[in-house]
Amino acid sequence: MKAFVDGAAVGLDAAAAAAARVLGAARLPVIAGLGTDVAGARAAIALAEKLRGAYDHLASDVLLRDIDVMRQAGRILTTANDVRLRADCVLFVGPKLFESLPDLPKHLDLAAPPRLSVTKTRKVFWLGASRGEAAQVGATEIAASPSSLPQVLANLRAAVLERKTRANGAQKLVELAAQLKAAHFGVVVCAADSLDRLTIEMLHGLVVDLNEKTRFTTLALGPGGNALGVVQTSGWMTGFPVRTGFGRGYPEHDIWRFDANRMVEADEADAALWISAYRAEAPQWNRRIPLVALAKPQTRFAYPPRVKIEVGTPGEDHDAIEFSQEIATFALARAKNASNAPRVADVIGRIEQNLAKGSEAC
Repeated sequence: MKAFVDGAAVGLDAAAAAAARVLGAARLPVIAGLGTDVAGARAAIALAEKLRGAYDHLASDVLLRDIDVMRQAGRILTTANDVRLRADCVLFVGPKLFESLPDLPKHLDLAAPPRLSVTKTRKVFWLGASRGEAAQVGATEIAASPSSLPQVLANLRAAVLERKTRANGAQKLVELAAQLKAAHFGVVVCAADSLDRLTIEMLHGLVVDLNEKTRFTTLALGPGGNALGVVQTSGWMTGFPVRTGFGRGYPEHDIWRFDANRMVEADEADAALWISAYRAEAPQWNRRIPLVALAKPQTRFAYPPRVKIEVGTPGEDHDAIEFSQEIATFALARAKNASNAPRVADVIGRIEQNLAKGSEAC
């Protein structure tokens, strides 16, 4: 792994010192991306507090859709293990649910009967699947385009409540509603990246309606790359999810004010630390500001970072604690191909040490 300052290769210590100068000189730095493990997230949030800056996750738009619905209307949630062991009826909603969780179908094992159910059969449906997805879990497919999905779900909710609907395919939705209401333990599996906030709220409302007659819950899938782990780490450190700032010396959460892209484009942030250790992803903003990047070697940036430090991938280059969506808690991810690539948390630790030296010099 390599480190660069203004395009020139340097040692890790020199890069960390340069990064500290860039971030320490800023009035309002923003820490963005946050594609890292729990240790990296803890270090990044602590650094944001020290700098009196803000932090945001690259998947915040998706993460905050679920969080907003939970705040406004509540949610009924379960785990993937409960789906595998108890669910006799499973409804998948929306396309590309396994894109960031390719091992989830194997973990759910829906071809096998639910071991802890009063029934020994399992019915599986998929509403609005991408081509070939439903076959991965042996689901009965009910066609719905992404644009029509909100209306289809509204009609399904009407069918569950035995209200009349004249929508196309209404009979199929009436039949599906009957199957859902007949379940002993049913689960809706969905992901916020394919649904808007109002559709997510309606979907959770459907689950509430079904609980009037039977037992139903939701398995809400999040983005990959430990995104849910970063949100939970943020929660226990500050009391808030991502898009939080420390400008007044204490944590404040605001999904508009602390949107990293908006902050940069509006000329509010005057330096940025970008972290993306899982995938070669770069910032989406267009305005050029002093940038420190902790990223994978193959990452391509719209403009050269002042400091770039290549870091290892959690669970690949080094052991990591991550949030596992299969078991709905934190778990150890062993390094598959251990290397000496630096960890995000260690690099941030070196940057903080240099910030402390700068303070002493003053």
